[in-house]
Amino acid sequence: MDTQFKDTDIVLVKEDLGKNLYRKKTYYTLVIEQDVLANTKDEADKKFGDAGINHSNINAEITEEVNGVSTYMVDANYTDGASLDYLGKVSYTDDEYAEEMGDVEINRYVDENGQ
Repeated sequence: MDTQFKDTDIVLVKEDLGKNLYRKKTYYTLVIEQDVLANTKDEADKKFGDAGINHSNINAEITEEVNGVSTYMVDANYTDGASLDYLGKVSYTDDEYAEEMGDVEINRYVDENGQ
């Protein structure tokens, strides 16, 4: 009968004889808040849908491995998203030469559909 447990990256040595192997699964909430410039809310929603998290970066490198702790698995799953919030419109600054100089800013007081 094969009694060897193989699903761990912990290296066993003779001095480990008699120790127990434990595994703990911990859930973290990761929040990603991103901004995008778009002409409409639908366009912004599509751009956000194409962006998000780079799952290839969700790996053992984001974990702390100290005191003999070895990372077995890291995963990230989408669970919830907030609605799109309008933050403002790109407008010329409040300066008489702004248009000539191309000086723009995000103006939170201009209506989403206004000029």
